[in-house]
Amino acid sequence: MNRILLASAFLFSTISTALADEIPSAVPPALGQVPAAVSPAPKAPAPKLVEPHLHIARSNVAGHARVALTFDACMGQADERILSTLVRERIPATIFVTARWLKRNPAAVAVFLQNTDLFELENHGQNHIPAVDTPTLIYGIASAGSPQAVRQEVEGGAAAMIAAGIPAPHWFRGSTAKYDLSAIGEIRAMGYRIAGYSVNGDGGSLLGAVITEKRIASAKDGDVVISHVNQPTHAAGEGVAKALVDLKAKGTQFVRLQDVEDTGDDKTTE
Repeated sequence: MNRILLASAFLFSTISTALADEIPSAVPPALGQVPAAVSPAPKAPAPKLVEPHLHIARSNVAGHARVALTFDACMGQADERILSTLVRERIPATIFVTARWLKRNPAAVAVFLQNTDLFELENHGQNHIPAVDTPTLIYGIASAGSPQAVRQEVEGGAAAMIAAGIPAPHWFRGSTAKYDLSAIGEIRAMGYRIAGYSVNGDGGSLLGAVITEKRIASAKDGDVVISHVNQPTHAAGEGVAKALVDLKAKGTQFVRLQDVEDTGDDKTTE
């Protein structure tokens, strides 16, 4: 009897050992260990952006500084305070228009085309998208994000201008006036000069009338001023209109970009 019990015990032990070797533990080892921290995927580096400067050839005549006034017509309506002052005072200016603005402002476009001695119309893009060929946000606006999208923004703006009866543009200024260097190369390869500036007149049309007037009126010989002509409800427009009169009273010589030599940095005009 004892021999039988011993034999049974031995057999049970042998089977248990064999099964233990073949059947995995009920608790996987991983559950008994602290898992290694998973590193997040590295973010793509933000593109290096530039905001090019542009200057024009100086007059070098005391009391008659040469200044180029440039206005962006992004979206929205025409600012008649500015437009009427330019026409009344016979002040030349370069206007950068988007396809979206052209569609909404046929009356203002007609004024431009009736005063070709005053206004040079240039390309501000199709949909007011920053001309940056990698994805990023600039002032909360999504960039074009690819070379193809940059090209579409430029070509779409030009096509809309030609459809509106405007001569083919030679200058381009992108939304936010910021670019990455590769996009600058792409736009230049399309035959455009890229319009920077040297005086920010109205802070994107967000400044008050007094500070806007002061900024623009401080323009010196060879400066290129950027302001906006598409925000008729903003106080900045009042300051722009007053500054134009201030500069004229000082004997300023106003020129369009097409009428004078210029120098831009970041290879925007070379």
